[in-house]
Amino acid sequence: MTKTMQRVKVALYTMCLVCDGDKVLLVNRPNKLGFPGWIGPGGKVDFPESLTEGAIREVWEETGLVVRDLVYKGLDEFVDPEEDFRYMVFNYVATSFEGELLQEPPEGELKWIPISEAMNYPMQPWFKRRFPLFFEEGTFEIFGVYDQKEKVTHREYVKKL
Repeated sequence: MTKTMQRVKVALYTMCLVCDGDKVLLVNRPNKLGFPGWIGPGGKVDFPESLTEGAIREVWEETGLVVRDLVYKGLDEFVDPEEDFRYMVFNYVATSFEGELLQEPPEGELKWIPISEAMNYPMQPWFKRRFPLFFEEGTFEIFGVYDQKEKVTHREYVKKL
C-alpha cells in the first residue's frame, strides 16, 4: 500500500429511492439539517455494515419502511486531492417494501411523489442531476474532483455504464 493510499480518508454513503408504481418516496429536509429540499432517503454506512445493509437501515430509520430486493443503480463520488478525501454514495432503487411511514420522521416530511413530477420540486443540484439516472436502464457513474475549501468543482463527468 502506498503512503498516499494509507492517508486517504474515505466516506461511504448510500441513497435508496423507494418506488411504488409510478411514485417515489422523497424526504423534504429542513434547512437546519443541511441539504434542504427534496431528496431520497440515505446516509452514512456504519462499519462493519455492507453497503446494502447500510441502505436498508437508513431507509428504515428515515421512513419506517423495510426495503427488500435493492437494485444497484450507480456511484456518485468526488475526491478532494488536497484533503486526501474520497466521498462515495452508492445508489439503489427498491420496489419491494413493507411497513408504515413514520408519523414524525427525523429527517423531514415524507411524501409519495409522482416520478414524472418530482423534478419540479425544490432539490439540491447534486440530487437533481442524479435523480433521472435512477429510472434509466443500466447503471451510472458520477465522478468529480472537488475543492472543499474553495467549494469549486475542477472537473466532473457523468457516465452511463
